[in-house]
Amino acid sequence: MYHCKRYMMRGGFSSVNGLRYMSRSGRWVPGYCLVQTAPSLRRAASTTTAAAPPEETDLLIIGSGAGAMTAALRARSHGLRVIIAEKEKEVGGTSAISGGGLWIPCNPVSQAAGVKDSEEAALKYFEQAVGDVGAASSLERRRAFLHNGPRMVQFLQELGCLFHLTKGYPDYYPYLEGAIGRGGGRAIETLPFDMRKLKAWQYRLPPPTVPLAILVEDAEIIMRVMSSPSAFLKSGFMVLKLAARALMGQKLASMGQGLVARLLHLNLENGTDIRPETALTDIIRDESGGVVGARLTTSNGVQTITASGGVVLAAGGFAQNKEMREKYGPSPASVSWTSSRPGDTGDAISLGMKMGAATALLDDAWWGPTIIDPTTGKVYFTLSERARPHSMIVDASGNRFMNEAQSYTDAGHDQYARNKVVSAIPAWLIVDTNHRNKYILSGLFPRMLPKKALASKNMFMDHTLEGLAGQIGVDAAGLQATVKKYNGMCSSGVDADFGKGNNAYDNYFGDPKCKPNPNMGPLEKAPYYAFAVWPGDLGTKGGLLTDENQRVVTTQGSPIPGLFAIGNTAASVMGRKYLGPGSTIGPAMTHGFIAADSVVKDVAEKRQRSSASEAEEQPAPRMAAAA
Repeated sequence: MYHCKRYMMRGGFSSVNGLRYMSRSGRWVPGYCLVQTAPSLRRAASTTTAAAPPEETDLLIIGSGAGAMTAALRARSHGLRVIIAEKEKEVGGTSAISGGGLWIPCNPVSQAAGVKDSEEAALKYFEQAVGDVGAASSLERRRAFLHNGPRMVQFLQELGCLFHLTKGYPDYYPYLEGAIGRGGGRAIETLPFDMRKLKAWQYRLPPPTVPLAILVEDAEIIMRVMSSPSAFLKSGFMVLKLAARALMGQKLASMGQGLVARLLHLNLENGTDIRPETALTDIIRDESGGVVGARLTTSNGVQTITASGGVVLAAGGFAQNKEMREKYGPSPASVSWTSSRPGDTGDAISLGMKMGAATALLDDAWWGPTIIDPTTGKVYFTLSERARPHSMIVDASGNRFMNEAQSYTDAGHDQYARNKVVSAIPAWLIVDTNHRNKYILSGLFPRMLPKKALASKNMFMDHTLEGLAGQIGVDAAGLQATVKKYNGMCSSGVDADFGKGNNAYDNYFGDPKCKPNPNMGPLEKAPYYAFAVWPGDLGTKGGLLTDENQRVVTTQGSPIPGLFAIGNTAASVMGRKYLGPGSTIGPAMTHGFIAADSVVKDVAEKRQRSSASEAEEQPAPRMAAAA
């Protein structure tokens, strides 16, 4: 054991005699810690050059997304030694390329902003939206998430993580009992982070998905930059403000990249051993069946790491594994439409299944209508584009088949369902020139029409609907009839077919200047444009079944000692729905917090048993002879 004074700087962690000590003032608390000196950044950031001998730690975490990093911070706060193993060169997983939002009802950030919420209301919303989908979203798991989510946020705030209420972003089913509608209140995000604080580690993060370090609420305005003078002026002001900060030398990151950067910085400050390019090979069990470590593949071969507190699987789902997608998911399946990271190949889930772990929701994903960006050729997960006026999505018959502005996961379900009746994969996003003149569409700025985009066949244009239909293989008469009917409904603002624009969530991505319905505007100005729409995703939704403590359970329902799963490695507590902005990352971070607390409890109990055993083995003191 090593003296822990070096950790007792501001925000540092220590643990003395198994108890938690946190110093925010920089004052040293006497005693000895239960952790070894943290490895240097040089060691953690570089590949190993010598043979990799076996190692010991308290907690081994597989994966480096927001959930993994939260689990590591929580375990470190209790004095545990923690190793994070990430198989990719870059850390952060899909969290780092996400919007970075957290859906956490009753969180302290929202409460401080005056949002009225309650755990009971959130639970009622869960019941109404998710329904009964089995053990993955049991009452116990829902309660554990709702109870620990605010505690997790407060814990990170105390470490210095700066959060911001995402203003205006409502729950995705605002018309259900217990939901928070117009104005929002359950979604938060981190404030922009200066990447210079990470030093060399900043190059271990994937590039940002958005070129500007903006908040989610700002992005919504910028995406409709040419829709009104006010949107143009607000967008210009944001850009100028960011430019000024860049001139001052700041290198800001926001959204998913900013969230992961903050969590990474906190972990580095507090001694977490983070190892990129270290892949999970196997999980080690003892004679009783409990998990006691793992074998990891490094640049020098396989290394064995034993973990007294067990292993947390936070390695994502299997969105990039075509074989698993074809086996478990709907058809057609593809790895070409997902927005997840390349390493999202289901390694941890597969190993868990081989151990007899139960699974759930393997046929589902965090779906969302996805196009190929005409400017880059890369997949682009559409949010606002399909909810704007002057647009619709149609199948091969030229007919609409859903509310285009609805929750993206529901839209994915609808696309697969429609494809069983009429060819709808791909479906087609149809927009007119009014749409192209006002709104950003993936990488296309308003009025932008690169010849390369049309040549690549990721974007189609024609001066007539009939001509456009011919180019994309859609029934021309059907498309013309659909547009005529839709344009007629736009005048009243009532979508009699699918109810587009009749709730606060739809309206959030609409155009407030469009009346009477911010989501409905006629397609009447030529030329017209089309983009193929695929059932993409943010990752798979199904995984290993866990209990309310995030312990992986067997097919018989008993927990596997020492094995935990969080994030997309675990079957989602959200069931088959997406309850609000941040419904992937919010639970992932909360479950990382819960898993770490479970590990801390297990380690403490093991140490108590070990101490008791040692005491029993001590010889009894010899009694003095009676006089």
